[in-house]
Amino acid sequence: MLRLIVKLGLAVAVLAAIAFFSFAPGIVEKGQNRILPHDPWPVSDAARALHAGLVIGDLHADPLLWGRDLTQRSDRGQVDLPRLIEGNVALQVFTTVTKSPAGQNYEANSAAARDNITALYIAQLRPFRSWLNLTERALDQARELARAEAKAPQMLKILRTRADLDALLAARAGGARTVGGILGAEGAHALSGDPANLARLYDAGFRLIGLTHFFDNDVAASLHGEHKDEGLTQFGRQVVQALVDRHMIIDLAHASPETAREVLAMVDVPVVVSHTGIWSHCKTVRNFPDDLMQAVAERGGLIGIGYWEDVTCDPTPAGIAATIRAAVDLVGADHVALGSDFDGAVTTAFDVSELPALTQALMDAGLSDDVIARVMGANMVRFLRSALPPG
Repeated sequence: MLRLIVKLGLAVAVLAAIAFFSFAPGIVEKGQNRILPHDPWPVSDAARALHAGLVIGDLHADPLLWGRDLTQRSDRGQVDLPRLIEGNVALQVFTTVTKSPAGQNYEANSAAARDNITALYIAQLRPFRSWLNLTERALDQARELARAEAKAPQMLKILRTRADLDALLAARAGGARTVGGILGAEGAHALSGDPANLARLYDAGFRLIGLTHFFDNDVAASLHGEHKDEGLTQFGRQVVQALVDRHMIIDLAHASPETAREVLAMVDVPVVVSHTGIWSHCKTVRNFPDDLMQAVAERGGLIGIGYWEDVTCDPTPAGIAATIRAAVDLVGADHVALGSDFDGAVTTAFDVSELPALTQALMDAGLSDDVIARVMGANMVRFLRSALPPG
């Protein structure tokens, strides 16, 4: 009888483990990447026609964190390749998230706080080497994007050079619906403090690096860290110069204002703030001061406007359009882009397949077709044509 009880106990434990690893990650994501219930957003025939002719790009989304097959349409999250194609997106930066502090907030986070991503990685049964190594986590997510490209090359092409970009755009002009993917890292802690790891990330396809995320790291102070009044470390200055030397894009999203100013003072290449809002339009701690946004733009940079309430104060298509209009008024139409932060543990009012609703909202906000085209993707194309390695 005891032997039977032990066997039954083991069977129950195995079934519980299978259920946990099968369902827990999806349950977590459904709670993190929510879409507000809504009726279909109204889109006129004129807006649909304009949207269909646009080259659309997005500077920031985080689906690689969640362990989904991106080639399949999902009932969770806000982004996958079928929905990107339905939304007519041509260019998508896929950012890798490698560390997130417990109790994450916009005001102050400790770099020593328990890391949420560790538990998620274990629950997803990611490779063991990535459980406690931030560089391996970034490389694991890069391999996930590469697997999607190999499985569905008609849906995804990873862009590493300007030549790749031009080929992708030529194919789309000929009728292809392929999405051009650019790999990014959300925080240079993905280097694990070793400058040699930058070469590993570059070789894996990374072309955009954010300096910080929600905590201070060994590169720079974060907008949300305990030392938010500080800037680059000495190691951080080495990393910034190495990024410039490799034609890798510097992303100032989540950086402290002083970090951003120090970067602008030391580089002669344009940078991005990939997912943000405009302070004078939505006065939240997440948004940089207006003068800093203007300084980014004056040096040829791009400001990617996010889709969630903490940066727009209104996550509806009309609210995002109002933020974009405020950005255009502040920095000029040539320096504004999209930076959704889809799948970045944010709640949005639509997923990427519903993107025509934003085109409609921009028309309703009084922006011209030319300005809409620039904001929705033409500015990003122009930026990438100068920022990516030649190839």
